[in-house]
Formats: sequence, structure tokens, C-alpha cells
Amino acid sequence: MSEKTAVLVVEDDLKIRSLLKNLLAGDGFDVREAETLSGTLAALAATHFDLVTLDLNLGGESGLDVAREIRKVSTVPIVMVTGRDDVIDRIVGLEIGADDYITKPFHVREVLARIHALLRRSRNAFTVAIEDPPPTSEAQGEFLCFDGVSVLPDRMEVIDRDGADCGLTSGDFALLTVFLDRPKRVLSRDQLMDLTGGIEWSPLDRTIDNQVARLRKKIERNPSQPKLIKTVRGVGYTFAFDVERRSAPRGQPRSA
Repeated sequence: MSEKTAVLVVEDDLKIRSLLKNLLAGDGFDVREAETLSGTLAALAATHFDLVTLDLNLGGESGLDVAREIRKVSTVPIVMVTGRDDVIDRIVGLEIGADDYITKPFHVREVLARIHALLRRSRNAFTVAIEDPPPTSEAQGEFLCFDGVSVLPDRMEVIDRDGADCGLTSGDFALLTVFLDRPKRVLSRDQLMDLTGGIEWSPLDRTIDNQVARLRKKIERNPSQPKLIKTVRGVGYTFAFDVERRSAPRGQPRSA
């Protein structure tokens, strides 16, 4: 690719920020930097980024607040950088909309592996929309429906029961796509990580569980009593609802 992948490094510690910048630039990325919430939002407004790395401890500002503000204006993939003891913050960050996390102290190879894995997941979600293009203009209006929710694959949009955008991130959309392609099949956490383009995980890694919990909040009628994405104890998850394919003459379909 002639155009470099753009990454925004949000970090107030100059030493770590320089380390991440040099590491990513050395791997061929176009790297920009920010230290504060205002600097982050200004950078996002000025440049299209493919990924953001975000430290949860930004001196006087909370990285969680920064993540919330990013999600108000962008669905860019976010990798959080946390301390090993910040378990609660890490979980909250994933629920807010971050897509992955890296713990300090980190190994440079792990940083690159996680960033490349997240970029693959993001691109896989986009690829779903452009692979095997429909032969006619009428087919371009095809969308998926389940329990009153509409999914427009060509736009990567999910419309809720009231006609509003569900606000899925690229990671959310990739996970939902995996479920919709395999309704009523039990999928293990290993399979979900593989199918969404993730890297190897350990039994203590709660990434998939947190991503499922976040997706439930956006598409379930009652996330505390999920009817769509059900837990299969000791195995993984299953999408328990029928998925319908429908065609719309043009534009955005109305929610069922």
C-alpha cells in the first residue's frame, strides 16, 4: 500500500510516547502524538486515523474520559495501555468502547502483534461489506434482520428497534458479523478470537467476554437477560435468534 496506516499515540509520558512512536514508525506506520483530551480530539478532527493507542493514566486526565469522548465522534479502533493492576479500569475501558488492551510493562513484539491483530479485525469487518459485490443495484439494498434490529453490511451500520444507529465499533461489527453468519451454532472463545482476527489468548483473558458484554448492551432488549447472544456455560456463546435477509428498494431500511 502506498498510503501508510495512521496511528495516534495518546500518552503523557514522554519516554513511553517516544518508545511507541519509534516502534510503530519503524514498522511502517504514520504516527502522530497527543498528550491530552483536547489534543486528541483536535488530532481526530484534522486527520483520519486507522487506530489509537490510549494510556488510561494521563496525568490530570482520565483515559477513560478520553475514550468516552473519542467514541462520541469516531469508531476508530482503540488499544488501551494500562498498568498490570488496573483490572477494573481495563474492563470499564472495554465496555466504553476500547477494542483491546496492552499492559505495562509491555514487550514491543506484543504491542505490534496486538495492533496488527486489531487492524486485521477492523479490516475484516470492512471486507464483509465489499467482498462479492451484488450484481444489481436492487441487491445493494439487502440487509439482515433479527428481533427488530436491521444490519446494513455495505455500510457497516446497525439500526435499532427505534430506527437509531446502535453505535457499533469496528470490533463490535466484526463480532456481530461472526454471529450472524453462524446463527444457532455454539462458538467457543477460541473460534470467536480466530474468526474476528484476534491473536492467541489465555484462559484468564476476558477480552471476548467483555466484547460480547459490550455488544449485548447495544443490541439486546435487556442486556442483563440476553435473548440474542446466549452463554453456553463452559464452552462459549451462540446467537440464538433467526436471521432474515431482506431487500430494500433503496436507502436505509426501516427497523422491523
